[in-house]
Amino acid sequence: MIHVGIDVGTSGIKVIIANAKDEILAEADQSIDVTRLFPGWNEQQPQIWIDAVTHCFQKLKSQVPGLLSSVEGIGLSGQMLGPVLIDQDDQPLCSTILWNDGRATEECELLLQRMPNIGKRTCSAPDPGFVAPKLLWLAKHEPEMLEKTDCLLLPKDFVRLWLTGERGTEPSDAGGTMFMDCLTRTWAEDLCKVVEWPLEKLPPIYPSWQAVGGLRAKLANEWGMKIDIPIAAGGGDNMVGTLGVGATNPGDTVITIGTSGVVCIVDSHFHPSPELGIVTSSHVVPKNYLSMGVVMSATSSVQWLSQLTNTPVTTLAKEAQNLHDQKRFTEMPLICPNYNGVRTPHNRADIRGAIYGISLNTDRGLLMLATMEGITFELGACIQAQQKAGTVLGNISVVGGGARNLLWCQMLASLLDRSVTLTQGREVAACLGAVRLARVASGQSIQDGMNYPAVVEQQLEPIPSLQDRLYKRLDRYQQMPLLSKVQMQSTEWSK
Repeated sequence: MIHVGIDVGTSGIKVIIANAKDEILAEADQSIDVTRLFPGWNEQQPQIWIDAVTHCFQKLKSQVPGLLSSVEGIGLSGQMLGPVLIDQDDQPLCSTILWNDGRATEECELLLQRMPNIGKRTCSAPDPGFVAPKLLWLAKHEPEMLEKTDCLLLPKDFVRLWLTGERGTEPSDAGGTMFMDCLTRTWAEDLCKVVEWPLEKLPPIYPSWQAVGGLRAKLANEWGMKIDIPIAAGGGDNMVGTLGVGATNPGDTVITIGTSGVVCIVDSHFHPSPELGIVTSSHVVPKNYLSMGVVMSATSSVQWLSQLTNTPVTTLAKEAQNLHDQKRFTEMPLICPNYNGVRTPHNRADIRGAIYGISLNTDRGLLMLATMEGITFELGACIQAQQKAGTVLGNISVVGGGARNLLWCQMLASLLDRSVTLTQGREVAACLGAVRLARVASGQSIQDGMNYPAVVEQQLEPIPSLQDRLYKRLDRYQQMPLLSKVQMQSTEWSK
């Protein structure tokens, strides 16, 4: 059986067609832009997701004529935390404020004043990235927009609405609104009242693997597909990507190096730790939760460097590898890549990045190498916080665009002093996870559709010499004064 997985990302849309063995038969992608109105303000027009998905399907139709007609179902993964406000005709009323937007800082304080324990009920302490603070900001600055709103969706929910004509969401994404009680996985009236948001303006919540409508005839005819094939509710990108590499059991750990960096640890219990900036949401598999430590700027830091130096990322990666092979470590600056704030472990949107030890000998390759290192240090800090919160670190896989870079993955293995697994299709893990959800939506059992491991491509072990260098530089890194004067944690690694 053949299924489609769609990933609605921040920097691009990916669509794959995969068979029952997770073999990718065809894939297409389309880059999309983020509008940055002011520093820390990030938005996208919902229509660009629709245009990009359309482009991908048209490209697939051209690449593999006839293959789309065999598709049995579609699954969705999507960037989280972006409120899509639609009217009665299902049309978006404004741009979507994205997950990495930091304007609603004051509103987070207001939420805590109104409900001090909100982080123990929902997925996290209030953060400008989450939906509830953004709605409070809109209520203050654009109240007429909220009055016109008939329903609030998340990005992948809006794409599914366009595909099917059906409104809906699911627990993994709904947790980021701060309107869902994470233990019951239902909308909570008292949480809605904190933001003065009407319960009736929220969509139904379905299991991530349940079909929510079928493909509309117009689109099916346009792409050469079957009418009304089931489309799964889907899930947040980190949860679906975690499923995509077979991480379904407690302790399974997936590190995503994407636009943001996220450490996802599967947990059988709800362990909220809002004081550490940890996000704890429902997983897209039954009963389990996902503990997430978040680095706000991962490959986005690399993209920034690429634009700054007018150099392709692939070239920067090669130059960084060459400098690493030449052992030019003493020339490396230290880079703290918190260019868009810090979630874990400080929960501070006002922190900014810094570069220390730059000299006239510093070239773009050294900046790239130091950027990768800094992001690795920040991912390590996330794991420290999650272990402190009670989650158990198990087998580690690395996914996302940054997982193409073997040196970066080797840095993680060496810093964490653990084996790191690289699986086939790790660059499109979210799409593969969406395919697994589509299988269940189209009739397979959860056991058959979800619960089997990904194919291991490579196993990376710690390298003692690299580990020694990273530990020494980490000591210096932790002593760096951040722009907000927040102090880093001490180094205590759980082996």
